[in-house]
Amino acid sequence: QLQLVESGGGLVQAGGSLRLSCAASGRTISFAGMGWFRQAPGKEREFVAGIGGLTWSGANTGYVDSVKGRFTISRDNAKNTVYLQMNSLKPEDTAVYYCAASRGSYYYTSQSTYAYWGQGTQVTVSS
Repeated sequence: QLQLVESGGGLVQAGGSLRLSCAASGRTISFAGMGWFRQAPGKEREFVAGIGGLTWSGANTGYVDSVKGRFTISRDNAKNTVYLQMNSLKPEDTAVYYCAASRGSYYYTSQSTYAYWGQGTQVTVSS
């Protein structure tokens, strides 16, 4: 059974940076499409960024418009870990951030297509 554990969240001032990590155990995630989602208080959980697996030949990464140019998703298959580098953080980025793994090689923007989820890590950006 695949397990995902997020870390790296915390409190940061606006304009600052954080790097989230999603460590997988139980099996390799090298071939899985991976996604980062977030849920702010009182809001629906939304797609933030995704990255394709090794067998995906299309565009390898994707982002929601609000984070393009500020966030970068990457993966280290040797460490079985996915990262989300977040720069130029804004108060509206405050949310619980979740890592998710799909059953296929593509990353999806719809959370219903992800089979495995981490427990989430809190990111709070102060103004």
